Amino acid sequence: MNRQRLRALAGLTPGRIIVWTTLTLCILSLAFSQAACSGNKTASRDSDNANADEAALDESVKKGVKPVPDAEVAVFEMEDPGYGRIVIELYPNLAPKMVERFKQLIKEGFYNGTAFHRINPELGIIQGGDPLSKDDNPLNDGTGDSPYPNVPGEMSDIPYERGIVGAARKGARPAYGGQPAMTEKEARDTANCQFYITLKKVPDFDRKYTVFGRVIEGINNADIISGAPVDGGSERPSPRVVIKGVTLQPHP
Repeated sequence: MNRQRLRALAGLTPGRIIVWTTLTLCILSLAFSQAACSGNKTASRDSDNANADEAALDESVKKGVKPVPDAEVAVFEMEDPGYGRIVIELYPNLAPKMVERFKQLIKEGFYNGTAFHRINPELGIIQGGDPLSKDDNPLNDGTGDSPYPNVPGEMSDIPYERGIVGAARKGARPAYGGQPAMTEKEARDTANCQFYITLKKVPDFDRKYTVFGRVIEGINNADIISGAPVDGGSERPSPRVVIKGVTLQPHP
């Protein structure tokens, strides 16, 4: 029995085979197209959400606001006289909640005995305010908080340049080690007690970290601190650069 007769017996004529093949290809093509469209729509929604979050964060930034100094300044006296003292004026009109927290902690003596636990001359910052910097364990540096809740972000368009004092906070991160992910929007509300002093322009910080003050005396002492020797492969000064005490005094 030849091939043509077998096809005829099975009802599969050449014309029908072509029709069924074409129909099958159309169905498969439609299925793939729907899957691709679904993926594109999901990606588009994710992109739209990210853009919306960025726009919302930008809208929350205080723009064109001139810093108005508080009636009091924060005076840092270092345990080692060679590091001198640093005087910081505060800007409650830019960051009322962070200034309130900073002054509260100063009055409680919270910063006394803490250290500038992180120095990074290349980035141009020194960082302090961590209560865990009082111990000898470098692994917990930068992880300590005060007993009080976190302070919401109070961003402004004041650029991070030499002498600016900003609130340190946690960074955005993916989920890891059982810890949930943290978006940039959530991370901006995690300032607590730690702070930076910037020694040069740090544009990566602009509009992302709360500016709440400026060094008006002793920025050269901050430079000296930034040049302190560090533990090998770390940003922790060794020996520690200890803050003897911080007081609030009338603005000169």
